[in-house]
Amino acid sequence: MSLIVYGAPLSPFVRKLRLCLLEKGLDYQLEIVTPYGQPDWYRELNPLGRIPAFRDGELTLADSSVICQYLEERYPQHLPLFGKDPAEAARVRWLEKYGDYELAPLCTFGVFRNRLLKPMLGQACDEQAVQGVLHEKLPQHFDYLERTLGQGEFFLGEQFSQADLAIFTQLLNMEHGGEALDAARWPALTSHYQRIKARPSVQNVLPGELKVIAKIAGQR
Repeated sequence: MSLIVYGAPLSPFVRKLRLCLLEKGLDYQLEIVTPYGQPDWYRELNPLGRIPAFRDGELTLADSSVICQYLEERYPQHLPLFGKDPAEAARVRWLEKYGDYELAPLCTFGVFRNRLLKPMLGQACDEQAVQGVLHEKLPQHFDYLERTLGQGEFFLGEQFSQADLAIFTQLLNMEHGGEALDAARWPALTSHYQRIKARPSVQNVLPGELKVIAKIAGQR
């Protein structure tokens, strides 16, 4: 198989890439590489040591956003995920960046890492930091996303896109960390989250993630 994803299932960036591949109907192989104790050869794929990295035949790439945009251009006959014109593509890229750079530090590194990963590594959860993220930092971002969605099913209105995957993947890590959106305060964003979660692509990867989480919980 020529398409290989290197990474770990619970990484939101690895998940985003896997969902992109599944939505496009592209077969791929997942080779497990974690952020910790990486083999020396992995630095040849990503000199920063971050996940995911990706291989398509002889081509290797790093950074989930770069890889997903490559897939969009490399396989144009498959489901388009970056809109139908330059304006929509720019909107998708903006929201993907928003998920990667604004939500990730809070949903994944603030909530998920403290609640799940730190205990697994024998470290104490900083619950004060988690509460600060939940009550002081995330609400302004959820307000923005609620306004941006408006009455649309997706961030491009009626058209599903990479933007939906980029936002969803961070919110799923927040849920893995034991927190859910307030449906009364953010009804559109909550409905969007549940809509994306129900997609076949997500249901394809979610059982494996839940098994990993159960294993982590059993090791505590």
